[in-house]
Amino acid sequence: MVPSTGLAYSLEKGQFTIGMAMGAGTFLLASEYLAQHETGPDTLSSSSNCRETNKMQTNPRFIMIGGFLGAGKTTTVGRLANHYRSQGKNIIIVTNDQASDLVDTHTLRSQGFQVGEVAGSCFCCNFNELTDTVEKLGEDQRPDVILAEPVGSCTDLVATVIRPLQDIYSQPLDIAPYGVILKPSHGARILSGKKRGGFSPQANYIFRKQLEEADFVLLNRIDELSEEEVTELTTLIEEQFEERPVLRISAKTGDGFEGLCTWLEQRGHFGQRVLDIDYEVYAAGEAELGWLNCQVGLVADKPFDLDQWLVTLLKRLQDEFDQAGAETAHLKVIGMSEGFYTVANLVSSGSEPTLSLPSGAQVTQAQLVINARVAIDPERLADRVRSTVQQTGQQGNVAVAISALQSFRPGRPVPTHRMADG
Repeated sequence: MVPSTGLAYSLEKGQFTIGMAMGAGTFLLASEYLAQHETGPDTLSSSSNCRETNKMQTNPRFIMIGGFLGAGKTTTVGRLANHYRSQGKNIIIVTNDQASDLVDTHTLRSQGFQVGEVAGSCFCCNFNELTDTVEKLGEDQRPDVILAEPVGSCTDLVATVIRPLQDIYSQPLDIAPYGVILKPSHGARILSGKKRGGFSPQANYIFRKQLEEADFVLLNRIDELSEEEVTELTTLIEEQFEERPVLRISAKTGDGFEGLCTWLEQRGHFGQRVLDIDYEVYAAGEAELGWLNCQVGLVADKPFDLDQWLVTLLKRLQDEFDQAGAETAHLKVIGMSEGFYTVANLVSSGSEPTLSLPSGAQVTQAQLVINARVAIDPERLADRVRSTVQQTGQQGNVAVAISALQSFRPGRPVPTHRMADG
Protein backbone atom coordinates (compact mmCIF):
# COMPACT_ATOMS: atom_id res chain seq x y z
CA MET A 1 0.00 0.00 0.00
CA VAL A 2 1.36 3.46 -0.89
CA PRO A 3 1.28 5.96 1.99
CA SER A 4 -0.85 9.03 1.31
CA THR A 5 0.27 11.39 4.07
CA GLY A 6 3.99 11.46 3.38
CA LEU A 7 7.05 10.83 5.52
CA ALA A 8 7.39 13.93 7.66
CA TYR A 9 10.09 15.29 9.89
CA SER A 10 8.95 17.12 12.99
CA LEU A 11 11.42 19.77 14.13
CA GLU A 12 9.53 20.11 17.38
CA LYS A 13 9.77 16.41 18.24
CA GLY A 14 13.14 15.89 16.60
CA GLN A 15 12.12 12.68 14.88
CA PHE A 16 10.79 11.24 11.66
CA THR A 17 7.17 10.17 11.65
CA ILE A 18 5.46 7.71 9.34
CA GLY A 19 2.13 8.77 7.88
CA MET A 20 -0.87 6.96 9.30
CA ALA A 21 -1.80 5.60 5.90
CA MET A 22 1.31 3.48 5.63
CA GLY A 23 0.36 -0.16 5.99
CA ALA A 24 2.40 -2.71 7.87
CA GLY A 25 5.04 -4.26 5.70
CA THR A 26 5.38 -1.27 3.36
CA PHE A 27 8.95 -0.75 2.30
CA LEU A 28 10.62 1.57 -0.20
CA LEU A 29 14.09 2.77 -0.90
CA ALA A 30 14.26 6.29 0.53
CA SER A 31 15.11 7.63 -2.91
CA GLU A 32 12.02 5.93 -4.34
CA TYR A 33 9.84 7.37 -1.62
CA LEU A 34 11.12 10.91 -1.97
CA ALA A 35 10.83 10.72 -5.75
CA GLN A 36 7.14 9.80 -5.43
CA HIS A 37 6.08 12.38 -2.86
CA GLU A 38 6.09 16.15 -2.82
CA THR A 39 7.78 17.95 0.03
CA GLY A 40 6.70 21.12 1.77
CA PRO A 41 8.10 23.36 4.48
CA ASP A 42 7.21 20.84 7.18
CA THR A 43 8.57 17.80 5.38
CA LEU A 44 12.00 16.53 4.46
CA SER A 45 13.59 18.68 1.80
CA SER A 46 15.78 16.34 -0.18
CA SER A 47 16.29 14.84 -3.61
CA SER A 48 16.78 11.30 -4.85
CA ASN A 49 20.45 11.99 -5.47
CA CYS A 50 23.39 11.83 -3.09
CA ARG A 51 23.92 15.53 -3.49
CA GLU A 52 26.70 17.39 -1.75
CA THR A 53 26.22 18.67 1.77
CA ASN A 54 25.35 22.36 2.01
CA LYS A 55 28.59 24.23 1.38
CA MET A 56 27.64 26.87 3.95
CA GLN A 57 28.05 24.19 6.61
CA THR A 58 31.50 24.48 8.17
CA ASN A 59 31.43 22.09 11.11
CA PRO A 60 32.58 18.52 10.38
CA ARG A 61 29.68 16.17 9.74
CA PHE A 62 29.67 13.33 12.30
CA ILE A 63 28.03 10.14 11.03
CA MET A 64 27.83 7.11 13.31
CA ILE A 65 26.50 3.83 11.92
CA GLY A 66 25.47 1.30 14.57
CA GLY A 67 24.27 -2.27 14.45
CA PHE A 68 24.94 -5.74 15.82
CA LEU A 69 28.02 -7.82 15.11
CA GLY A 70 28.05 -8.89 11.46
CA ALA A 71 25.32 -6.44 10.41
CA GLY A 72 27.45 -4.91 7.65
CA LYS A 73 28.68 -1.73 9.33
CA THR A 74 32.19 -1.76 7.86
CA THR A 75 30.97 -2.33 4.31
CA THR A 76 28.42 0.45 4.74
CA VAL A 77 30.99 2.84 6.20
CA GLY A 78 33.42 2.04 3.37
CA ARG A 79 30.78 2.72 0.71
CA LEU A 80 29.79 5.99 2.37
CA ALA A 81 33.43 7.02 2.62
CA ASN A 82 33.93 6.37 -1.09
CA HIS A 83 30.85 8.45 -1.86
CA TYR A 84 32.05 11.44 0.15
CA ARG A 85 35.59 11.10 -1.21
CA SER A 86 34.18 11.24 -4.75
CA GLN A 87 32.74 14.65 -3.81
CA GLY A 88 36.23 15.87 -2.93
CA LYS A 89 35.60 15.81 0.79
CA ASN A 90 38.24 15.02 3.41
CA ILE A 91 37.15 11.85 5.22
CA ILE A 92 38.34 10.32 8.47
CA ILE A 93 37.07 7.04 9.92
CA VAL A 94 37.16 5.81 13.50
CA THR A 95 36.71 2.10 14.18
CA ASN A 96 36.15 0.54 17.57
CA ASP A 97 36.72 -2.81 19.26
CA GLN A 98 37.23 -4.41 22.64
CA ALA A 99 40.83 -5.25 21.61
CA SER A 100 43.43 -4.29 19.01
CA ASP A 101 44.03 -6.03 15.64
CA LEU A 102 40.66 -5.22 14.12
CA VAL A 103 39.98 -6.59 10.64
CA ASP A 104 37.75 -3.58 9.94
CA THR A 105 40.65 -1.17 10.42
CA HIS A 106 42.89 -3.07 8.00
CA THR A 107 40.05 -3.35 5.46
CA LEU A 108 39.29 0.37 5.42
CA ARG A 109 42.96 1.36 5.35
CA SER A 110 43.46 -0.94 2.36
CA GLN A 111 41.00 1.33 0.53
CA GLY A 112 43.20 4.36 1.15
CA PHE A 113 41.27 5.98 3.99
CA GLN A 114 42.60 7.66 7.13
CA VAL A 115 41.49 5.31 9.87
CA GLY A 116 41.98 5.55 13.61
CA GLU A 117 41.13 2.74 16.01
CA VAL A 118 39.74 3.05 19.52
CA ALA A 119 40.70 -0.29 21.05
CA GLY A 120 40.21 -1.83 24.46
CA SER A 121 36.64 -0.67 25.09
CA CYS A 122 33.67 0.82 23.28
CA PHE A 123 33.30 4.51 22.36
CA CYS A 124 31.03 5.10 25.35
CA CYS A 125 33.56 3.76 27.85
CA ASN A 126 36.49 5.52 26.21
CA PHE A 127 34.92 8.76 25.06
CA ASN A 128 38.12 10.78 25.45
CA GLU A 129 40.01 8.34 23.23
CA LEU A 130 37.32 8.78 20.58
CA THR A 131 37.69 12.56 20.59
CA ASP A 132 41.50 12.36 20.78
CA THR A 133 41.52 10.02 17.76
CA VAL A 134 39.33 12.40 15.78
CA GLU A 135 41.61 15.32 16.61
CA LYS A 136 44.78 13.39 15.76
CA LEU A 137 43.43 12.28 12.38
CA GLY A 138 42.42 15.86 11.63
CA GLU A 139 45.73 17.49 12.57
CA ASP A 140 46.98 17.97 9.01
CA GLN A 141 43.63 18.75 7.37
CA ARG A 142 40.30 19.50 8.96
CA PRO A 143 37.83 16.73 8.11
CA ASP A 144 34.60 17.41 6.26
CA VAL A 145 33.10 14.07 7.31
CA ILE A 146 33.81 11.85 10.34
CA LEU A 147 32.52 8.30 10.02
CA ALA A 148 32.37 6.30 13.25
CA GLU A 149 31.72 2.56 13.61
CA PRO A 150 31.03 1.48 17.21
CA VAL A 151 31.50 -2.01 18.65
CA GLY A 152 28.71 -4.29 17.47
CA SER A 153 27.75 -5.40 20.98
CA CYS A 154 27.28 -1.85 22.29
CA THR A 155 24.13 0.18 22.82
CA ASP A 156 23.01 3.29 24.76
CA LEU A 157 25.12 5.32 22.33
CA VAL A 158 22.75 8.28 22.19
CA ALA A 159 23.22 9.02 25.90
CA THR A 160 26.92 8.12 26.04
CA VAL A 161 28.33 9.28 22.69
CA ILE A 162 25.98 11.50 20.67
CA ARG A 163 24.77 13.73 23.50
CA PRO A 164 28.25 14.20 25.02
CA LEU A 165 29.55 15.16 21.57
CA GLN A 166 26.76 17.73 21.33
CA ASP A 167 27.02 19.15 24.85
CA ILE A 168 30.49 18.43 26.26
CA TYR A 169 33.00 18.10 23.43
CA SER A 170 34.75 21.43 22.82
CA GLN A 171 34.80 21.12 19.02
CA PRO A 172 31.41 21.77 17.36
CA LEU A 173 30.18 18.92 15.16
CA ASP A 174 27.26 18.64 12.79
CA ILE A 175 25.54 15.45 14.02
CA ALA A 176 23.80 13.37 11.35
CA PRO A 177 20.73 11.18 12.01
CA TYR A 178 21.78 8.04 13.84
CA GLY A 179 21.19 4.94 11.72
CA VAL A 180 21.30 1.37 13.02
CA ILE A 181 21.70 -1.58 10.65
CA LEU A 182 19.43 -4.57 11.15
CA LYS A 183 21.16 -7.91 10.70
CA PRO A 184 18.55 -10.10 8.97
CA SER A 185 19.92 -13.51 9.98
CA HIS A 186 19.52 -12.83 13.71
CA GLY A 187 16.89 -10.10 13.40
CA ALA A 188 14.26 -12.42 11.95
CA ARG A 189 14.67 -14.86 14.84
CA ILE A 190 14.97 -12.31 17.64
CA LEU A 191 12.15 -9.97 16.56
CA SER A 192 9.76 -12.82 15.83
CA GLY A 193 10.29 -14.15 19.35
CA LYS A 194 11.45 -17.60 18.32
CA LYS A 195 12.72 -19.66 21.23
CA ARG A 196 16.02 -20.26 19.48
CA GLY A 197 16.93 -16.73 18.52
CA GLY A 198 20.58 -17.69 18.50
CA PHE A 199 21.61 -15.99 21.72
CA SER A 200 20.49 -15.65 25.32
CA PRO A 201 17.73 -13.21 26.32
CA GLN A 202 20.45 -10.87 27.60
CA ALA A 203 22.22 -10.68 24.23
CA ASN A 204 18.87 -10.33 22.46
CA TYR A 205 18.20 -7.42 24.81
CA ILE A 206 21.21 -5.58 23.36
CA PHE A 207 20.02 -6.27 19.81
CA ARG A 208 16.62 -4.74 20.56
CA LYS A 209 18.01 -1.74 22.43
CA GLN A 210 20.21 -0.87 19.46
CA LEU A 211 17.11 -0.54 17.27
CA GLU A 212 15.17 1.30 19.96
CA GLU A 213 17.56 4.28 20.06
CA ALA A 214 17.92 4.68 16.28
CA ASP A 215 16.66 7.67 14.30
CA PHE A 216 16.19 5.27 11.38
CA VAL A 217 16.80 1.59 10.68
CA LEU A 218 18.73 0.14 7.74
CA LEU A 219 17.54 -3.26 6.56
CA ASN A 220 20.74 -4.61 5.03
CA ARG A 221 21.53 -7.55 2.73
CA ILE A 222 18.39 -7.17 0.64
CA ASP A 223 20.32 -8.80 -2.21
CA GLU A 224 20.24 -12.00 -0.13
CA LEU A 225 16.55 -11.78 0.86
CA SER A 226 13.30 -12.55 -0.93
CA GLU A 227 10.56 -9.91 -1.18
CA GLU A 228 8.60 -11.91 1.39
CA GLU A 229 11.50 -11.84 3.84
CA VAL A 230 11.96 -8.10 3.38
CA THR A 231 8.25 -7.56 3.99
CA GLU A 232 8.30 -9.72 7.13
CA LEU A 233 11.30 -7.92 8.62
CA THR A 234 9.92 -4.49 7.76
CA THR A 235 6.63 -5.36 9.43
CA LEU A 236 8.38 -6.61 12.56
CA ILE A 237 10.39 -3.38 12.85
CA GLU A 238 7.38 -1.12 12.23
CA GLU A 239 5.28 -2.96 14.79
CA GLN A 240 7.91 -3.07 17.53
CA PHE A 241 9.77 0.21 16.95
CA GLU A 242 7.27 2.86 15.94
CA GLU A 243 8.29 5.99 14.06
CA ARG A 244 11.56 4.50 12.81
CA PRO A 245 11.79 4.85 9.03
CA VAL A 246 13.07 1.62 7.50
CA LEU A 247 15.47 1.95 4.57
CA ARG A 248 16.32 -1.19 2.62
CA ILE A 249 19.88 -1.38 1.32
CA SER A 250 22.59 -3.72 0.19
CA ALA A 251 25.94 -2.56 1.47
CA LYS A 252 27.52 -5.12 -0.84
CA THR A 253 25.89 -4.05 -4.13
CA GLY A 254 25.10 -0.42 -3.31
CA ASP A 255 21.38 -0.84 -3.84
CA GLY A 256 19.54 1.81 -1.83
CA PHE A 257 22.57 3.98 -1.12
CA GLU A 258 21.21 7.06 -2.84
CA GLY A 259 18.38 6.96 -0.33
CA LEU A 260 20.76 6.46 2.57
CA CYS A 261 22.83 9.48 1.54
CA THR A 262 19.63 11.52 1.27
CA TRP A 263 18.64 10.62 4.82
CA LEU A 264 22.10 11.42 6.16
CA GLU A 265 21.87 14.92 4.67
CA GLN A 266 18.91 15.81 6.87
CA ARG A 267 19.47 18.32 9.62
CA GLY A 268 17.47 18.68 12.79
CA HIS A 269 17.40 17.64 16.42
CA PHE A 270 18.66 14.08 16.16
CA GLY A 271 19.92 11.63 18.75
CA GLN A 272 17.12 12.19 21.24
CA ARG A 273 16.01 8.63 21.95
CA VAL A 274 17.69 8.07 25.30
CA LEU A 275 17.19 4.52 26.47
CA ASP A 276 15.68 3.23 29.66
CA ILE A 277 18.31 0.52 30.01
CA ASP A 278 19.29 -2.05 32.62
CA TYR A 279 23.10 -2.11 32.69
CA GLU A 280 23.16 -5.43 34.53
CA VAL A 281 21.30 -7.13 31.67
CA TYR A 282 23.43 -5.22 29.15
CA ALA A 283 26.67 -6.37 30.82
CA ALA A 284 25.48 -9.98 30.97
CA GLY A 285 24.63 -9.89 27.25
CA GLU A 286 28.08 -8.63 26.29
CA ALA A 287 29.80 -11.14 28.56
CA GLU A 288 27.99 -14.01 26.84
CA LEU A 289 30.30 -13.72 23.85
CA GLY A 290 33.87 -14.90 23.64
CA TRP A 291 36.02 -12.41 21.68
CA LEU A 292 39.17 -13.37 19.81
CA ASN A 293 41.64 -11.35 17.76
CA CYS A 294 44.52 -13.27 16.21
CA GLN A 295 47.49 -12.67 13.88
CA VAL A 296 48.72 -15.52 11.69
CA GLY A 297 51.56 -15.87 9.18
CA LEU A 298 51.28 -18.25 6.21
CA VAL A 299 54.18 -19.56 4.12
CA ALA A 300 54.11 -22.17 1.33
CA ASP A 301 56.56 -23.59 -1.21
CA LYS A 302 53.98 -23.38 -3.99
CA PRO A 303 51.43 -20.62 -4.69
CA PHE A 304 48.01 -21.14 -3.12
CA ASP A 305 44.64 -19.44 -3.63
CA LEU A 306 44.32 -16.87 -0.83
CA ASP A 307 40.57 -16.39 -1.33
CA GLN A 308 39.85 -20.11 -1.13
CA TRP A 309 42.14 -20.60 1.87
CA LEU A 310 40.23 -18.00 3.89
CA VAL A 311 36.80 -19.37 2.94
CA THR A 312 37.93 -22.90 3.82
CA LEU A 313 39.19 -21.69 7.19
CA LEU A 314 35.87 -20.02 8.02
CA LYS A 315 33.88 -23.06 6.94
CA ARG A 316 35.94 -25.28 9.22
CA LEU A 317 35.59 -22.85 12.10
CA GLN A 318 31.85 -22.79 11.51
CA ASP A 319 31.72 -26.58 11.74
CA GLU A 320 33.77 -26.52 14.95
CA PHE A 321 31.44 -24.04 16.64
CA ASP A 322 28.33 -25.85 15.41
CA GLN A 323 29.62 -29.07 16.97
CA ALA A 324 30.18 -27.18 20.22
CA GLY A 325 26.64 -25.77 20.11
CA ALA A 326 28.05 -22.23 20.05
CA GLU A 327 26.22 -19.50 18.12
CA THR A 328 28.44 -17.38 15.88
CA ALA A 329 27.84 -13.64 16.03
CA HIS A 330 30.58 -12.84 13.50
CA LEU A 331 33.75 -14.39 12.09
CA LYS A 332 35.91 -12.16 9.94
CA VAL A 333 39.39 -12.64 8.49
CA ILE A 334 41.59 -10.49 6.28
CA GLY A 335 44.52 -11.90 4.29
CA MET A 336 47.27 -9.50 3.16
CA SER A 337 50.06 -10.30 0.72
CA GLU A 338 52.20 -7.86 -1.29
CA GLY A 339 49.41 -5.38 -2.03
CA PHE A 340 46.65 -8.00 -2.28
CA TYR A 341 43.79 -8.02 0.22
CA THR A 342 41.15 -10.70 0.79
CA VAL A 343 38.34 -10.36 3.33
CA ALA A 344 35.99 -13.24 4.22
CA ASN A 345 33.03 -13.21 6.62
CA LEU A 346 30.62 -15.50 8.40
CA VAL A 347 27.75 -13.54 9.96
CA SER A 348 25.82 -16.30 11.76
CA SER A 349 25.83 -20.02 12.39
CA GLY A 350 23.18 -20.57 9.74
CA SER A 351 24.92 -18.56 7.02
CA GLU A 352 27.61 -19.51 4.52
CA PRO A 353 31.10 -17.98 4.53
CA THR A 354 31.38 -15.27 1.88
CA LEU A 355 34.10 -13.15 0.32
CA SER A 356 33.35 -9.48 0.90
CA LEU A 357 36.64 -8.50 -0.74
CA PRO A 358 38.16 -11.11 -3.09
CA SER A 359 41.71 -10.62 -4.34
CA GLY A 360 42.01 -13.45 -6.86
CA ALA A 361 45.62 -13.76 -5.71
CA GLN A 362 47.89 -16.80 -5.85
CA VAL A 363 50.48 -16.29 -3.12
CA THR A 364 53.27 -18.10 -1.31
CA GLN A 365 53.02 -16.05 1.86
CA ALA A 366 50.42 -13.94 3.63
CA GLN A 367 49.56 -12.29 6.91
CA LEU A 368 46.12 -12.92 8.42
CA VAL A 369 44.10 -11.12 11.07
CA ILE A 370 41.21 -13.16 12.47
CA ASN A 371 38.34 -11.69 14.52
CA ALA A 372 35.87 -14.12 16.11
CA ARG A 373 32.80 -13.24 18.18
CA VAL A 374 31.16 -16.45 19.34
CA ALA A 375 28.92 -17.47 22.26
CA ILE A 376 31.52 -19.75 23.83
CA ASP A 377 34.06 -19.68 26.64
CA PRO A 378 37.13 -17.64 25.54
CA GLU A 379 39.59 -20.45 26.31
CA ARG A 380 37.60 -22.94 24.24
CA LEU A 381 37.33 -20.33 21.49
CA ALA A 382 41.11 -19.87 21.43
CA ASP A 383 41.76 -23.63 21.43
CA ARG A 384 39.40 -24.24 18.52
CA VAL A 385 40.81 -21.37 16.46
CA ARG A 386 44.41 -22.52 17.04
CA SER A 387 43.70 -26.13 16.09
CA THR A 388 41.56 -25.23 13.07
CA VAL A 389 44.15 -22.80 11.68
CA GLN A 390 46.86 -25.46 12.06
CA GLN A 391 44.73 -28.19 10.44
CA THR A 392 43.82 -25.94 7.52
CA GLY A 393 47.49 -25.19 6.97
CA GLN A 394 48.55 -28.84 7.14
CA GLN A 395 45.90 -30.01 4.70
CA GLY A 396 46.87 -27.30 2.21
CA ASN A 397 50.64 -27.69 2.62
CA VAL A 398 50.90 -24.22 4.11
CA ALA A 399 53.08 -23.53 7.14
CA VAL A 400 51.22 -21.63 9.84
CA ALA A 401 52.66 -19.42 12.59
CA ILE A 402 50.37 -17.71 15.13
CA SER A 403 52.19 -14.58 16.25
CA ALA A 404 49.57 -13.02 18.54
CA LEU A 405 46.25 -14.08 20.05
CA GLN A 406 43.86 -12.38 22.47
CA SER A 407 40.73 -14.13 23.74
CA PHE A 408 38.45 -12.79 26.49
CA ARG A 409 34.97 -11.74 27.55
CA PRO A 410 34.15 -8.00 27.47
CA GLY A 411 34.04 -6.28 30.84
CA ARG A 412 31.06 -4.44 32.25
CA PRO A 413 30.36 -1.21 30.33
CA VAL A 414 31.13 1.90 32.39
CA PRO A 415 30.47 5.02 30.27
CA THR A 416 32.69 8.06 30.59
CA HIS A 417 29.56 10.22 30.36
CA ARG A 418 25.87 9.41 30.34
CA MET A 419 23.52 12.27 29.55
CA ALA A 420 19.99 10.99 30.04
CA ASP A 421 18.18 14.28 30.57
CA GLY A 422 17.26 16.74 27.87
